Amino acid sequence: MPATARTHPAFAYLRARRRRPASWSDRYTSVFVLLVAAAVLGHPVAEALAGLARQADPARLGPGLALVAAAYAGFLALARALGPVVLPAADASWLVTSPLPRRAVLGRTALLLLVAAVLAGAALGLTALWLFGAPGQLGVRLAAALVLGAAAGAGGMATAVLGQQSPAADTRLQLLIGGALSVAVLAAVLGAGPARRMLAAVAEAPASLGAAVAGVASVVAAFLVRRAWAALDRIPAHRILASSTRTARVTSAATTLDPGMLTWVAEDAHWRGRALRSRPWPRLVSRLGPASAPAWQEWLRVGRRPGRLAALLGAAALPAVCANATGDGLGPAAGLLLCGALTAAAMCTAGVRRDGGDPALARMLAVDGRAVMAARAVLPALLAAAWSALALGVLQAVGELPPGAWWALGPAAAPALAAGALRMARRRPVDHSMPVIDTPGGAVPTGPLLWAFTGVDLALAGSLPALAALASRPASVAPYLAAQAVIGAAVLTAYVLRSARGSRP
Repeated sequence: MPATARTHPAFAYLRARRRRPASWSDRYTSVFVLLVAAAVLGHPVAEALAGLARQADPARLGPGLALVAAAYAGFLALARALGPVVLPAADASWLVTSPLPRRAVLGRTALLLLVAAVLAGAALGLTALWLFGAPGQLGVRLAAALVLGAAAGAGGMATAVLGQQSPAADTRLQLLIGGALSVAVLAAVLGAGPARRMLAAVAEAPASLGAAVAGVASVVAAFLVRRAWAALDRIPAHRILASSTRTARVTSAATTLDPGMLTWVAEDAHWRGRALRSRPWPRLVSRLGPASAPAWQEWLRVGRRPGRLAALLGAAALPAVCANATGDGLGPAAGLLLCGALTAAAMCTAGVRRDGGDPALARMLAVDGRAVMAARAVLPALLAAAWSALALGVLQAVGELPPGAWWALGPAAAPALAAGALRMARRRPVDHSMPVIDTPGGAVPTGPLLWAFTGVDLALAGSLPALAALASRPASVAPYLAAQAVIGAAVLTAYVLRSARGSRP
């Protein structure tokens, strides 16, 4: 930071009133907390580090590497979605648009981003080391993994900062995210076959090679961090204001325990400022009656966001990756399968959420609510059926399921998943006036708990035959398939009929 910026009267005024000087009690509290944390976490951390001195399991290298690459892609995507350079609302409104040096205003935020990126990257590095093992020279391999992970985190965060400053750099960031996802897919697909020997060779590579790679990565990360620091002066003010507003809404939703607000934040951030072309509606929509018009809006939203469909298609391999990585049966994979299918169905319920938030506007359409709900259930059911069928097919292809028509469980459970997604979209905000349950593990607020299970309960109850089949893996899946088809159709029919009364959810 230039000396003129440090001595600027505005910064001196802000530093004098932003926080009081640290007292001896503050320092004592900080040191005491650090000592207690070291005493509590010291033994578990030492045992975990000692457990790294082992040979890698070749069967789990591919799925594990896929999860690490997917986590890194998620880290980059989160940094890009949040800004990543943000400020509090007051600072963003007054300091960013002032003639003060931009780098001096954003310096503290940049330092916090660097620390967060280094910690997240170090965690990914430790995860990768646990995956590949450390058959020898544990200290060198541990240091190399930490440095490599920290360099990856810092370099990725610096790339995100550069992307906030320049559209060209943002394109490179998107390519980096796509590359990480491609590595995850390739590791998941090829890790159980042709690439297993190559991954095993990487795990058995000498520690000096890992140290050299970590050194090169740290140099590249330092170069990117230097460029990002220089780019702070050139970040447009409107981008900082937009990201700060978006982050403030997310923080407000987290502090008030209102996760439903996050959906509106994401929708508004995507559609704000976009110019959409007007297209004629298909004739089939007009022939199906007035109830199909509100439902057609969801088809348009999905069609205008092909990136989400591509990401959804790639995520169909995650249950198989989870099953191969854990090796503890299909329990975690079945849970991930249910969550993924429910997410696919919930992707196209924005209109239902909007009608739930403003029921008076929905009544002005003068359309039968039962017919509208039935029409709106078609697209969620189709997406849930396609995603779950593809995920089950991948599970069967990697040998986690016996021969049979397991893929058909997806379309059979799709109506129940669609009903659960519609119920999730129509749920009320979190009721914080509900009682708090005192348990041995601590106090549990029932308001957020009931909000989280609204919709999930219906999808879970309607998918019990499919989940039972995945848990038992019988030789013949036909009885479970028949039961699932009947229960899924019954759940969706009952929910559509109940929605005609205008009740929520």
